[in-house]
Amino acid sequence: MCDKMKKVLKVIGIIAAIASVVAGIYYLVTKVLPCKNSVSDDDESDYVSCSCCDIDDPVQVNAE
Repeated sequence: MCDKMKKVLKVIGIIAAIASVVAGIYYLVTKVLPCKNSVSDDDESDYVSCSCCDIDDPVQVNAE
């Protein structure tokens, strides 16, 4: 009788371990990965200002 109980508990443990692995993979795929791979459609969010391109006083050249 004790051997049957050990086998049943071992099977239940294996099923619980497999279910927890599947739940962990599901959580990883649905919650964590989409956040890391999200691409913004807003071009201004990736815009970096370059002070060398912002010319306040344009240089005037006199052609002689």
